[in-house]
Amino acid sequence: MATVKARYLGGLRVECEHLQSGTKIVTDAPVDNHGKGEAFSPTDLCATSLAACMMTTMGIYADNAGIDLTGTEIEITKKMAQEPHRRIGEVEIVFHMPDREFSDKHKTALERTTKSCAVHFSLSEQLIQNVRLEWKK
Repeated sequence: MATVKARYLGGLRVECEHLQSGTKIVTDAPVDNHGKGEAFSPTDLCATSLAACMMTTMGIYADNAGIDLTGTEIEITKKMAQEPHRRIGEVEIVFHMPDREFSDKHKTALERTTKSCAVHFSLSEQLIQNVRLEWKK
């Protein structure tokens, strides 16, 4: 059974519906690729999916370790490459960790966990993934 149903709306826009939940998103081509940039581009969603997957995997670890990551904020910067063809060349992800006490053991484990999510393993090894966790205090 399908997971998502999508429909081309014209004007370089695509409406995507998550079938289980009914949640919809619309993508738009970016300004630098013939679009209006009025919504997430497909490559924005790819970079965002990487960060969300990392955060989800960190959340699973945190739940099992009894630590709370609620309030973690994430900045995602996507950089496109043109050679040998247009693609995402680099994604920078900065996790701004909540103002709590984390042991060195938990910090190390959370940093390692970012490299164990399914999206990370699904993307090309050519994609540069710069990931940083910023700890308060």
